[in-house]
Amino acid sequence: DEEDINKVLRYFSYEHFYVIYCKFWELDSDHDFLIDKEDLLRYGNHALTYRAVDRVFAEAPRRFVSGVRGKMGFEDFVWFILSEEDKSTPLALEYWFRCVDLDGNSALTPSECSFFYEEQLQRMECLSQEPVLFEDILCQMSDMLSPQEQGRITLRDLRRCKLAGNFFNVLFNLNKFIAFETRDPFLIRQEREEPHLTEWDRFARAEYIRLSMEEEEGMADGGE
Repeated sequence: DEEDINKVLRYFSYEHFYVIYCKFWELDSDHDFLIDKEDLLRYGNHALTYRAVDRVFAEAPRRFVSGVRGKMGFEDFVWFILSEEDKSTPLALEYWFRCVDLDGNSALTPSECSFFYEEQLQRMECLSQEPVLFEDILCQMSDMLSPQEQGRITLRDLRRCKLAGNFFNVLFNLNKFIAFETRDPFLIRQEREEPHLTEWDRFARAEYIRLSMEEEEGMADGGE
């Protein structure tokens, strides 16, 4: 039997709950246990585009259960953060697929992808990053996903591809898009050494360490 519950990955550990709760609390600026669109835009150091966040708050990926119009509750945030930090899971792929499927016809077209990528392109230019044209991105994504029907990406196409999560990062998460393009050697080594860990496991562990260190520093400063 494993003594450290945080190392048991088949269930939701205390470490995972702590990370989600702290991330929610960081965004919930007025601490009313609800976050709005402006709060969520700050997530991950402003990682997501306005258009993606607009769709989340239009409740396209999933209906909110907060009971307050235009506000995301803790349960809604749990669905969001699990989908955002590990886009490879079936539930996450469906969450973001619904986000991008603007007309709700169960297929993603080049025009829908372009709608989201336009904002990414603007952000690249603002950050003096070399912009990658949408036409080039479309070719790369098509090669990666190999959709059964040209010009239409279905949820089945995404589920067949191990790198499908990167498709959504390209469209609306610039930080992760750049990280994928540069392929940090340290992260590659981590993945090879611990192949049993999911993207969520790695994210939660890194965040738990960061939060614990901040808490220890705060206690040390308070004790001086």
